[in-house]
Amino acid sequence: MLVRAVRIGTAPVWLIVLAAAMLFSVSASAHEIRPAYLSIQEDAPNDFSVLFKTPMQGDARLALTALFSGRVEMVTPVVSHPTGDAMVQTWHMRTFEPLAGQTVLVDGLQNTMTDALVHLVLASGNTWTARLTPGAPSALIPASQSIWGVFTTYVGQGISHIAFGFDHLLFVAGLMLIVRDWRKLVKAVTAFTVAHSITLTCATLGWVTLPSRPVEAMIAISIVMVAAEVVRMERGELSLAIVRPWMVAFAFGLLHGFGFAGALVELGLPQGDIPLALLAFNIGVELGQLAFIGLLLTAVYLAGRLVAIPRHAAVASAYAIGTVAAFWSAQRLDAMFL
Repeated sequence: MLVRAVRIGTAPVWLIVLAAAMLFSVSASAHEIRPAYLSIQEDAPNDFSVLFKTPMQGDARLALTALFSGRVEMVTPVVSHPTGDAMVQTWHMRTFEPLAGQTVLVDGLQNTMTDALVHLVLASGNTWTARLTPGAPSALIPASQSIWGVFTTYVGQGISHIAFGFDHLLFVAGLMLIVRDWRKLVKAVTAFTVAHSITLTCATLGWVTLPSRPVEAMIAISIVMVAAEVVRMERGELSLAIVRPWMVAFAFGLLHGFGFAGALVELGLPQGDIPLALLAFNIGVELGQLAFIGLLLTAVYLAGRLVAIPRHAAVASAYAIGTVAAFWSAQRLDAMFL
């Protein structure tokens, strides 16, 4: 009975631990760890327009500085303006040798938990995109970049976003409490993926736009609603989410896609490889999501081998998830009216 009780939908022991851990971090936004973005555009030979976007926490921005290994002359002073959750700095510079072959460094990145995306467009039309990390805050600028380089960079960004997108992960965890058959789980996750891919693409390309704060608030509310459905199911009640979970996953997936798009818009897209970057980011998000599901199921299986699953653990997990999401909902609704 100990092992048989551990099914997909009775994954509560691990979910309680997960939700409790997140409860201690709810004072921060679910997207607190955002990447920096450095855009370098060559307007004329050796003349560049630079945009450097760095995350902010309150009124303070991360202490990051963009440096180049070659000699650089500032043509204009740095102009800074906040955008709410980021500081955008712009300036023009002149180099005394080509940027290709130089090393770009985001100084200070090694002291953070975030990444930096660097995007370079040369006058020749060649582009280069790289992801810098705290462990590797610098990179050598090549003369051009392969398609594979763009692909791997944006796959990594998609994985990174979902790994720190605790609200999206909590939604998936709540969905797993409702869907207790692996076939239905595959169907629901596929519907969620298709839906968020649609709105992610439309929003990133500017075809459909929604204000970010209402979207973030609605994402938190969607998690509360899923948690409530788990409680209803445990009481023996029926609803659309319980009978046709894939339909609800699709509907909420459309909403979550706008949240993913907000992160991708912050990163920026390489103009010559927009379709490839979109595809790669989507694949990265999906890989991160599948890895989370796999880790969750593995942890549940191992826990079930060691301890008996309490009969009311699913309800307790739903309340834990709902509590975290309700806090986020109140926090984000309050931010909408500031």
